[in-house]
Amino acid sequence: MVAQIQELDALHWVKTRSSLDPSQSTFLMWTGKIYSFIPTEKRKLLFKILGLSISRCIPIAEGSWYFTSRELTYYLDPETGEMLRKWENPWTGEIVPVIHVANNPVQGKFQGKFPAHVEGDTTTFVFDIFPTYPNLLAEDPKFAEYSPYATYQAAELFKLTVPTADLFNSELLSVSQLRLSWDRIGQWLPWMKMGDRPGNLIYSATGGKVGGLTELPQLLQDEINNRIPLYKQAPKAYLEGEDMTSWLYFQKHFQAYLAGEIFPIPETEDF
Repeated sequence: MVAQIQELDALHWVKTRSSLDPSQSTFLMWTGKIYSFIPTEKRKLLFKILGLSISRCIPIAEGSWYFTSRELTYYLDPETGEMLRKWENPWTGEIVPVIHVANNPVQGKFQGKFPAHVEGDTTTFVFDIFPTYPNLLAEDPKFAEYSPYATYQAAELFKLTVPTADLFNSELLSVSQLRLSWDRIGQWLPWMKMGDRPGNLIYSATGGKVGGLTELPQLLQDEINNRIPLYKQAPKAYLEGEDMTSWLYFQKHFQAYLAGEIFPIPETEDF
């Protein structure tokens, strides 16, 4: 069967990505790998990854919602799968602290129409995103060894597949299942201390929705329960200010990085 492109309402996307119930926090998790991609060099498997997004959609008006979320991604040893606290850079030999992803918040607004590939029993939302903007770290000489490029540039390729029937079942506030495919091309992470060495990181991950905290892998449960309880739920309201990114997080916690502290840094409630 050939997929048909259909324009679906924002309501269907809200059910896919999160939930129509604003009192509910929705967990989406992923696992995958990160490779180096350097001209003329054979690729290296640098890390396995394990992450989650915990989100909430808050109605604004008919057909319009605020999306608010927090994201975690942990960098794991490529052989053992254990969480990394330190990493030996294979190009420089330097051992550096690992800053795991803790983006709080990640937000947006859902409204209008969303194109989807409808293929019988399944529907797939496809999003190819190419963020490009000035790199604030490049403006400060102290970050020259970490992220000297004037422009931040990446590619994020998402595919989210759900049961077609769930989208149009008015009794369901969230789809019963979701398959996530996520690929990314990105620059060296600042904490890797790669300077201006040529090359990129290639991310390849898959995942889906889970029913709650107790259905997450034990590593994530332990981290959330013991170190970062803020990630037990999504923000209860849309938060003012810009989205957190790995680059801004590095800038914010640079002194903690130099001190070799354990990441993510615990946070307090911010609403």
